[in-house]
Amino acid sequence: MNFHLSEQLIQHVPSFKVGLIQYENIVVSNIPDQLASRIELHRHTIELDLLDQPVTYYEGVREWRQVFKAIGVDPGKYRPSHEALFRRIKAKKPLPEISSAVSLNNFFSLQYELPLGLYDMENIHGDVTVTLGKSNESFEGLNGRVNSAERKLITKDANGPFGSPLSDSIRTAINYETTTGLHVLYIPPSKSEDEAVTFTKHIGDLFTQVHGGQIKTAVLHREQPLAQFI
Repeated sequence: MNFHLSEQLIQHVPSFKVGLIQYENIVVSNIPDQLASRIELHRHTIELDLLDQPVTYYEGVREWRQVFKAIGVDPGKYRPSHEALFRRIKAKKPLPEISSAVSLNNFFSLQYELPLGLYDMENIHGDVTVTLGKSNESFEGLNGRVNSAERKLITKDANGPFGSPLSDSIRTAINYETTTGLHVLYIPPSKSEDEAVTFTKHIGDLFTQVHGGQIKTAVLHREQPLAQFI
């Protein structure tokens, strides 16, 4: 499978980087007690942080709002997914508890302050491109609503968009039957290329500690906009 970071996106955000992790032979289950406890502890820390602070207290939230502005998306109207999680916690709303994979993905988003997408590779077809959406592109989100992809940052395959830092598609949603997965890390542009490579591998190692399996990783950026997993 080939992966491509579009020139159009690089023109808007020259330091844009995306980390890719392919998982094989993973086992998705209910949330292990140890992971649930760690998530709850981190959630409590965030609640304390946000008692008297806005969510923009976090550098990762501020940086991604700037990325959205750079590509022409209003972050006040369309919130990056990690910012939405911080806002849920500030409002004392529960986080989704769908599976071990989804909960760990949300934990990564909160701990490292960035959007991540996690997908079932069995439902991804053809090459994958990270780009800006066109006026005729859309996808059905996990919330059941049809999301327009126009001018938004998206990840798409031969069948169209299947994810973004805003929302993910029900078509490629990870589930208990998933054994091969794709992790898309929307890495803060402020990270160096070396930091992005190290960080991507770190996330893959942490994920397989819980779910088993093997990983392949790559980072796309201006100097290396193409990658291939065989």
